[in-house]
Amino acid sequence: MQTELADFIRDTPAGREAEEILRKCVHCGFCTATCPTYQLLGDELDGPRGRIYLMKQMLEGGEVSDKTRLHLDRCLTCRSCETTCPSGVHSSRLLDIGREVAERKAPRSGVDALLRSLLKHFLPRSWLFTPAMKMGQAVRGFLPAALRAKVPAPQAS
Repeated sequence: MQTELADFIRDTPAGREAEEILRKCVHCGFCTATCPTYQLLGDELDGPRGRIYLMKQMLEGGEVSDKTRLHLDRCLTCRSCETTCPSGVHSSRLLDIGREVAERKAPRSGVDALLRSLLKHFLPRSWLFTPAMKMGQAVRGFLPAALRAKVPAPQAS
């Protein structure tokens, strides 16, 4: 894929890596066949090829819109697309770079940023997550319906 990176990223290690990844993509679409979000939603922008186009635009200096952020956020980073790509495109690494650039160019609002930071630090650490989940289960009945639906009921012992 022909690309002309913007000045802010062109001569950086991330920029060089992103450009190398972008150049490998030949737009064949094999990746969409194994992408769970594309299969579920049926939107090209929710598949690897569509996300690559969005990241390319952003890395070439395009604006980080809510639409761009939404489609990047929907990726599960399961890497199924990488297993079917005949060109060896490392979509997950490009997504990491794209998400970092999106965050720098358009930082999230207070509540969204706080929630993401908490999740980023709690989820991978079971010694933090397990007690937090147990507390959530203990107060589940008092939570608003939208949040209550996201907290699993405690298992009967």
